[in-house]
Amino acid sequence: MRMGEVVGAGLLAHAPTIMLPQEIRYELNEGSEITLVTGLHGLHEDVFANETLDYDTVVVFDSHWATTVEYVVASHERRSGLYTSEELPRGMRQIPYDIPGDPELAEATASFAGKHGTWITPIDDPCLPIHYATVNLWHYLGVPGKRWMSIGCCQTADVEDNLRLGRALADAIAAVDRKVLLVASGALSHTFWSLRELRDHEASDPVHVRTPEARAADEERLAWMAEGDHARILRTMPEFLTQKPEARFGHYLMMLGALGAERCTAPGRMYGAYENATGTGQAHMWFDRPAAGWTKGN
Repeated sequence: MRMGEVVGAGLLAHAPTIMLPQEIRYELNEGSEITLVTGLHGLHEDVFANETLDYDTVVVFDSHWATTVEYVVASHERRSGLYTSEELPRGMRQIPYDIPGDPELAEATASFAGKHGTWITPIDDPCLPIHYATVNLWHYLGVPGKRWMSIGCCQTADVEDNLRLGRALADAIAAVDRKVLLVASGALSHTFWSLRELRDHEASDPVHVRTPEARAADEERLAWMAEGDHARILRTMPEFLTQKPEARFGHYLMMLGALGAERCTAPGRMYGAYENATGTGQAHMWFDRPAAGWTKGN
């Protein structure tokens, strides 16, 4: 009998660099391709377009979508149009997108807000903006027939709030019988170089990450993810927050809440290398569903 569940999850980078033409990427990166791009190609082949993997919907925890008084879930039947970034229109302009949504899953997620002591609102307003943390990854990973649903990062949420959102989503996935891939779309440490310095630090080599301390914190957490030690990442969130992770690491925390929080022991595998993007720490870390389940004893 088929049952709703999360069948894969990942912390994935959406850095604007991946949307630049190849010749510009090579120029910025000392003549070489950035592995954020080759990693996404590998993920597309191995996971998202893998016909042996049964999934219906991709849920994106969008670190560029900041809400304030509640979590908001995009509940559109479909979102389509041309996307131009207000942040970097030179590199991300008039990108076509045509993304089927999952309103049933969005509504179900909101229905579990009370159970988990949080606030979630589904919105299907056609004028609701879409963000490049969703569009960029859909551009590389979208597959015809697969639905994509975005959830914003609440800027007033703390670690526990983010875990609660994830728990509500997990209940919704089970309730509506969905096979789901979770995508935590965002960076690790997230401090940019100043404008006058920035163009000296556009190459992907992590020597260009804003500080040695930020790089060390990122690489430490990637090692823990590879080992499946998500509990240690949770325990050390106060320390990691001093390195200013993107969206206060809400994208990863919401994903982890849906996977069992500190009980999750799924090991990860890197697609590509840990890289710099104008001072920020970027990586693709993917977690396949363990045969024994996401958590110990499950």
